[in-house]
Amino acid sequence: MTPTLMALFAHPDDEAFTVAGTLAHYAERGVRVVLVCATRGEAGKITVPGMTVENLGQQREAELLAACAAMGIPAPVFLDYHDSGRYERTRHNDPLALMNVNPLETETRLRGLIAEYQPQVLITFDPHGGYGHVDHLQMHRATTAAFFSTGHLAYGGPSRLYYTAMTHEAAAGIARMGEGLEPDRYGVSDSTIAVRMQVGAYAAKKRAALAAHGTQVGEGSVVGRMSPEERSAFETRLVSEECYSIGGTRTALPVYPLPGLFIGIPGYEELDA
Repeated sequence: MTPTLMALFAHPDDEAFTVAGTLAHYAERGVRVVLVCATRGEAGKITVPGMTVENLGQQREAELLAACAAMGIPAPVFLDYHDSGRYERTRHNDPLALMNVNPLETETRLRGLIAEYQPQVLITFDPHGGYGHVDHLQMHRATTAAFFSTGHLAYGGPSRLYYTAMTHEAAAGIARMGEGLEPDRYGVSDSTIAVRMQVGAYAAKKRAALAAHGTQVGEGSVVGRMSPEERSAFETRLVSEECYSIGGTRTALPVYPLPGLFIGIPGYEELDA
């Protein structure tokens, strides 16, 4: 069966910050990478001063397509929900905003994709949604539920579910930028990290994927507001290592921490050799 990794996120650019190096790595090793994006980021904030975009959802879809090309993976699968937004942009009255969709409905959609693509590995947000965005929390909930409810599939369902993991150090660094993250809440202990993917070899691809999301990485973004020293340290960490915790497994873990995402999945261990 074709080795397949499915990454499930909420908005264009979620993948670039958290898993771009990992996706590029496994794509290069012949793994079929399926990126699922719940929305087109219609309610996002444009972070480039003076930029106006007539159709932000359309623009961000194009940005994600460019990011996928930079990572060397296929075009994403969109679920066609709407971005719920944040703060004054929150779309409380939009029935298609992901925050207003029954998580069981989203789970059902994801179960269909899992049955179609038959991935061995799923990746999604951690239980805090990275930094608490409601759409991130919705995708975490639906993906976790879909992992647990697809073990009955004829192929056995995904063998492993991983959550993106922010180290305490990384959370503390973002908190210093005034983002309000509590490092002890949003950052995990070293013992919680099951996989540290060393992705420095894919730094150029990850930087290109990040740059593709032009509306989101301008001067008004968190990264754009950092001092040169802070930005250098942040970007060095961002493009060198991507961390994951275990969300669920149907196979024994041969070692801990794991050297890669497919270790211990029968028939696919060579992918992390």
